[in-house]
Amino acid sequence: MDRIDKKLLNLLQRDASRTNVDLADAVGLSPSSCLRRTQRLRKSGVIERIVAILNPAKSGRTIKALVTVELKLHGEQHMRRFLDIAIAEEAVSQAYAVTGETDVVLMLRLRDMEEYAPLCDRLFSDDNNVARFFTMVVIRTAKEETAIRL
Repeated sequence: MDRIDKKLLNLLQRDASRTNVDLADAVGLSPSSCLRRTQRLRKSGVIERIVAILNPAKSGRTIKALVTVELKLHGEQHMRRFLDIAIAEEAVSQAYAVTGETDVVLMLRLRDMEEYAPLCDRLFSDDNNVARFFTMVVIRTAKEETAIRL
């Protein structure tokens, strides 16, 4: 990945709706050369996917919560089973298997707190191998960045 690739990627991370002509002009390439580079970056997997980032307030999911989960039983099959259950929930926007005392960290995007109680019943019941869980409701977001610094 050279300097031009990094510049293209930084531009796309800020606004992926930019036209190829606009990108080419910004990095000093011809449109055809720019298109070949971006296609190569997609094909190689550097660009994983192009998405729209929604405004949570305008999309109806105004409450953000982080949940740490400790499992009773450990091992790949137990972790995989819990993660499969978690990622099937529409309120779970991110799910991570992590190191340390906590086994899993979930990011929830909830419509309201009434959605939370039945979600807890589905995710954190004894059937799902959960020893304990702790929920932190976000009251202010200081930084939420999707771009990866290059």
